Amino acid sequence: MTFQQLKYVIEVARNRSISRAAQRLFISQPSLSNAIKELENELGITIFSRTNKGIVITSEGTKFLGYARQVIEQTDLLESQYLNTAQPSQQHFSVSAQHYAFAVSAFVKLLKDYDRDEYEFTLRETKTYEIIDDVRDLRSEIGILYLNEFNRQVISKFLREGNLTFHKLFEADPHVFISSTNPLAAQEYVTLEDLDPFPYLSFEQGDYNSFYFSEEVLSTISRPKNIRVSDRATLFNLLIGLNGYTISTGIISYDINDDDIVALPLKVDERITVGYITRKNVTNSLLATLYIDYLKETILDK
Repeated sequence: MTFQQLKYVIEVARNRSISRAAQRLFISQPSLSNAIKELENELGITIFSRTNKGIVITSEGTKFLGYARQVIEQTDLLESQYLNTAQPSQQHFSVSAQHYAFAVSAFVKLLKDYDRDEYEFTLRETKTYEIIDDVRDLRSEIGILYLNEFNRQVISKFLREGNLTFHKLFEADPHVFISSTNPLAAQEYVTLEDLDPFPYLSFEQGDYNSFYFSEEVLSTISRPKNIRVSDRATLFNLLIGLNGYTISTGIISYDINDDDIVALPLKVDERITVGYITRKNVTNSLLATLYIDYLKETILDK
């Protein structure tokens, strides 16, 4: 087993394709396939299953990748420290999250702190099921989502099946996000009845558009005006342009969003637990640890 083989495996897992990984590694596809097959034979495990739809990481492969990433990361740090190289080789880090501005703020802080000439970072603001899927299949190290009494049993089942762990970040009472010019903006709190005249904005969830996967609590309530969107910028524009509203945690990051949006407490008997998910038995990378620290710092600042 060589460091080069470990890097090959990591690149194939990242790209979900032998051919794309070979292009990025500047080697031939047969050479890459042979190197991985030799490694699998040496270890007596199957890291990747080859299907008509592409590469699938096996459960053995998932565990192996966790160790491989740690080895390569530590090797890069050692080379940087003792071999007089200017910087470690290009680092990769991915996060998948529901549409939370604080997750973006923490990501910005991480990038400012990680002052390197080369890196490849990914932040996916995406659907709830895809967050679970990304972390389960190691496309992302960290996933950010919420639990409450309504969705906890269903989401927890998917987390168990995916060998994932939920880590609590904070609890919050539901708030509504509305425009600062909305007629309700001057109130101390709002009720569901107050909101009836206004369009309700929510994030669409694609093929898994179940109430349990909704990013907004109280998703089963019938509302006369409904608009579904796919990104946070569009949602905020509609909050302002149409006097719409959405339901979230109440944490607004004004370094990301301007003060045209305000958060008001929603008078309901609900609690939201926001947290991050990780793969069990996979040690967090240095970048993941830093990002989690910045998440906590960003939340405390709000």
